[in-house]
Amino acid sequence: MEFYYPNFINDHWRIEGEVFFGDRNHFVAADGRAFDREAIVAFCREKGIAFYDTASAVRRLKDNASDEYLEVVEPTDIRGLLAQLPHCEAIVTTGQKATDTLCRYFGIDNVPKVGSSITIAGIQNRNGHEVRLFRLPSSSRAYPLAFDKKVAAYRAMFAAIGLILPLYGFAGSTPSAKQPSI
Repeated sequence: MEFYYPNFINDHWRIEGEVFFGDRNHFVAADGRAFDREAIVAFCREKGIAFYDTASAVRRLKDNASDEYLEVVEPTDIRGLLAQLPHCEAIVTTGQKATDTLCRYFGIDNVPKVGSSITIAGIQNRNGHEVRLFRLPSSSRAYPLAFDKKVAAYRAMFAAIGLILPLYGFAGSTPSAKQPSI
């Protein structure tokens, strides 16, 4: 796999295009049949966004990628990854298997629900900030949530970690005291 979420049917890069550029097709290649890998890599480098799996080795129990048919053989050394990413502010999971694997790894008993976040106890970055775990909805079209609701969840997470400004409503509206929640 050349990069994460290369499947053109998956909406991950459409969601990020909508969140950051107001254009769900921002990362679609000129031919309209694939994602623009170079634009995605440049964007991720500029924003400081990294991707990795929560498992280094999995066994497919059936010929598909459904969580229920994946067995984690070896979880990823997340602490080792964080040592290489000293300014990491947040870890995001989008699937139940990834969330469960990460929570087991860190000994987290209270698994966050979709659209919420928790602080990972005892895990801090180089700046002394506690690292947060965000549980977002899957970008798969098979996940039963409307595209705009997925965008809203991702937007709230990116706002919470400071990569975008919070969205308070339509242009010209007054910001409310209530911050977006994730």
